[in-house]
Amino acid sequence: MIKINFKNWLIQNGKSPKTADNYSRAVLGAMSTWAIDAGLCSDSLENIHSVAELIKIEDGIKNIPIYQERNTIGKNMYSCALKAFIEYRKSETSEELEHDLNEILEDKSIPATEKSTYINTRIGQGRYRRKLINYWEKCALTGFTDTRFLVASHIKPWKDANNVERLDSYNGLLLMPNLDKVFDLGFITFKENGKIVISDYLEEATRLGVNPDMQVNFEDQHQEYIAFHREVVFERNI
Repeated sequence: MIKINFKNWLIQNGKSPKTADNYSRAVLGAMSTWAIDAGLCSDSLENIHSVAELIKIEDGIKNIPIYQERNTIGKNMYSCALKAFIEYRKSETSEELEHDLNEILEDKSIPATEKSTYINTRIGQGRYRRKLINYWEKCALTGFTDTRFLVASHIKPWKDANNVERLDSYNGLLLMPNLDKVFDLGFITFKENGKIVISDYLEEATRLGVNPDMQVNFEDQHQEYIAFHREVVFERNI
């Protein structure tokens, strides 16, 4: 059942049936075997629902020679498949959100009076979202102006940012939900001049509302954040 659900999720998120099948077989077949043989887990990846555990396995599997070899031959197909599977698991559970909220609550470096600000920022509400609306006023890519439909999206992801960066309005874009998703997953990024860069791994880009003429008007303060996104988050072209 997990194989069917994962494949359906991939197709719903813009993958072709062939790619969905390849990703599913890679994660639930070869990579599960490699991870078990390497002692990274004791069961198939399909039986691991913890996002945190999957992320640890993702870090560990990168050091397995057969994975490195096959991933290179497959032009990063295996790394993309595992990343997609983690996103699939995230869509199933609120575990990651709960983890981040608990981290905020337990962080002694954040004054108690400010914790609500960080919590509201993490769930996309409150002052941070208002700051991005005041700054961008509309979707940074399409110009769509009804902010009720727009998403406050971090450029340098929450998990990689420090507390100052998490609240910095220059670390944020206001985007349509479809564009927020492909940006968050690293299938698009931007050059220093704001010109969009589209990953070769993004299939049916135009159906997702992505086109090569898109551009964001960045200021100098955005550059450090978008540079991080280009280097760390972006799914590099073949």
